[in-house]
Amino acid sequence: MKKTIRRKLAAEKARIEQQLDQARSASGAAPMLSAANIHFEIAQKTVAIAHGGIGAIHLLVRNTGLAKIIDEKLHLLKVHAPYHESDHVLNIAYNLLCGGRTLDDIELRRNDRAFLAAIGAKSIPDPTTAGDFCRRFEAKDLDVLTDAINETRLDVWAKQGPAFTAKTARIDADGTMVSTDGCCKEGMDITYNGVWGYHPLLVSFANTGEPLFIVNRSGNRPSHEGVVPRFDAAITLCRRAGFKDILLRGDTDFAMTSAFDAWDEDGVRFIFGNDARKNMVAIAEGHPDELYRELERRAERIVATQTRERPEDVKDRIVRERGFQTLRPKSEEVIDFEYQPGKCRKTYRVIALKKNITVTRGELALFDEVRYFFYITNDLTLSADAVVNEARQRCNQENLIAQLKSGVHALHAPVNTLNANGAYMLMASLAWTLKAWFALSLPISPRWQKRHTLERDDVLRMEFRTFIATMINIPAQIIHAGRRIIYRLLAWNRTEHILFRFLDAM
Repeated sequence: MKKTIRRKLAAEKARIEQQLDQARSASGAAPMLSAANIHFEIAQKTVAIAHGGIGAIHLLVRNTGLAKIIDEKLHLLKVHAPYHESDHVLNIAYNLLCGGRTLDDIELRRNDRAFLAAIGAKSIPDPTTAGDFCRRFEAKDLDVLTDAINETRLDVWAKQGPAFTAKTARIDADGTMVSTDGCCKEGMDITYNGVWGYHPLLVSFANTGEPLFIVNRSGNRPSHEGVVPRFDAAITLCRRAGFKDILLRGDTDFAMTSAFDAWDEDGVRFIFGNDARKNMVAIAEGHPDELYRELERRAERIVATQTRERPEDVKDRIVRERGFQTLRPKSEEVIDFEYQPGKCRKTYRVIALKKNITVTRGELALFDEVRYFFYITNDLTLSADAVVNEARQRCNQENLIAQLKSGVHALHAPVNTLNANGAYMLMASLAWTLKAWFALSLPISPRWQKRHTLERDDVLRMEFRTFIATMINIPAQIIHAGRRIIYRLLAWNRTEHILFRFLDAM
């Protein structure tokens, strides 16, 4: 980062801290929000946008070569008049990165002269044209676009150094419901809980929270449908990146026993939930209680300062007072044994988790109940506790799905066919992927390694809404001078130094 920029950032930080200190020592005789004489004018010469951080994202796209790869691989337009395939893909992703929620919000960007100047465009596709582009996709085209993004992903991963690929590559899979109020959307169906919509499959890279594959499916399809080839493609992708140790994770629906032998012979580890069928429960109950041992949970985060006093559990008090029937966990015990699924030639390790649950009504304990949960794996080195805790970490993918649904608004169905909505989900999820690449592209200085690593991890785990607020929504004046597009930032926030470190890397 240039010394002049560093000094300006430090000066802005000092000004706001001084102002806040003065506010704390104020008399309080009048309200703080006291502005009264407010007037509005329209600037004649200054051209500015509210989304100054979009320039950094566009630099990232240019630096990674994503647009070039998309145009080389994806061929949906016979004539580029005037837009290319990459223009359409990035148009949808940039709309969401600028806070848009629907295709119609593209019109705001399309009629913003400053925004067009900021990304060097005379025009961008309107919402109708964007929807028409989604409808051009067939199933093979979705795979082509996915491959183009994953090819770029490999380049981003390659710049992380050997420490990145020395870790275990954790690949998670899950399905989720995408509801729709439409009546004429091709491919929609009624789900198991009576909701109309789609049931997309998500295969993600848990290390960085990147979606590797999103496959849109009809609403009544099972969660595991089509997951094996996507798992295999993800394994190939991680092997190309240089990962030696690969771990597949999923709940009971994704325990595809027909593929276990092939994965095991390929040196791929897996941990899946397993259905508590009668034969499995009988095996677990056949082991004496003396062989079970208490589950050792993961250690909680160590608090450097004094821990705060835990507040009253209001919900628990109300449940007890009103005499509701409640399940209260008493203990968790584990045991492991060998088991050969019907579609496998080999035996695999099963960890049985026995939960002892007390059923209560108010303060009265009614009876004790035992429930069994099972996890199947080919890993013989991890302890039973570690297998259970590893399987539970897969729940982080639920946070990713929540972000793609409510934060990015990628898991939505705004168009009228199965493949078109799959294309929209894929292009919209690129906004989240670009956020992850932004974090991975932050340079780490040896002198400030600990601080820079923490900042990178914070951005990587950051909610999409927070990322937009801190890294994208920075007012900026747009100046064209000397064949350059200059973003002159008009505001300061506490994370702006991270943005400038990213720009140095670009």
